[in-house]
Amino acid sequence: MAQGEVLEFEEYVRTRQDALLRSARRLVPDPVDAQDLLQTALARTYGRWETIEDKRLADAYLRRVMINTRTEWWRARKLEEVPTEQLPEVAYTDDAAEQHADRALLMDVLKVLAPKQRSVVVLRHWEQMSTEETAAALGMSAGTVKSTLHRALARLREELVARESDARALEREERERCAA
Repeated sequence: MAQGEVLEFEEYVRTRQDALLRSARRLVPDPVDAQDLLQTALARTYGRWETIEDKRLADAYLRRVMINTRTEWWRARKLEEVPTEQLPEVAYTDDAAEQHADRALLMDVLKVLAPKQRSVVVLRHWEQMSTEETAAALGMSAGTVKSTLHRALARLREELVARESDARALEREERERCAA
């Protein structure tokens, strides 16, 4: 691979790593496995980087590699699984990269809300104020806080569903383009 292509790939990874890690986290529940999945997909994609003609579709290509890799892992683990009477302890991993990716997604999604809705969501869920405290802080009634919060959370859910749908559509387009 030419030096320019290597630099282009490195820049791509630097700018897209958070979004790609979020995609990996949607595919596997464990944060460490998600990082491994992303690293494996990046290593596989690096070898094929120069064959990706339209670099705007690199995210879709990488997501497909992650899906295929996850499927390979699942098939391999499936053979190793043995039923047991007692479940193992689950270790909690404090993953800074995952937290950063989640926070970046949250900050981006909050931008779709009107300022009043954003204020209510931040005070109620981020600052963990009660409904009454939020109402007092914003100079509105408790009922208005509840209804505003309800509409804001519904809007956030819609935005997340739309983003996931857009990602799937892009992935489908990439599959069709590769198949042609």
